[in-house]
Amino acid sequence: QVQLVESGGGLVQAGGSLRLSCAASGRTFSNYAMGWFRQALGKEREFVAAISSSAVVTQLADSVKGRFTISRDNAKNTVYLQMNNLKPEDTAVYYCAATQGLIIATKRLHYDYWGQGTQVTVSS
Repeated sequence: QVQLVESGGGLVQAGGSLRLSCAASGRTFSNYAMGWFRQALGKEREFVAAISSSAVVTQLADSVKGRFTISRDNAKNTVYLQMNNLKPEDTAVYYCAATQGLIIATKRLHYDYWGQGTQVTVSS
């Protein structure tokens, strides 16, 4: 089992920045590829970003390219999502997720463990 706890969400004005963190515990963090997803009210959960276990490979959704960055610190068992130039449409609950066995994954069904989520609200 892997336990994931997100933090860093909050209320920010459009154009602002936030950094989300996801702390992992339970198994060897460096064995897992990690991802961030988000779910806006009334919408499906969607892929945001992913990073391989060694951080060599990353992938971002088109909607956040150039604004968001995913990174990880395996010594701290933590994955980060740096979000810059936030827009109202980025408002959602953000979830981190972990998967083992894939180099990187962008689909929800490929992830085995999920955090409880952290709310990000961007005001216009």
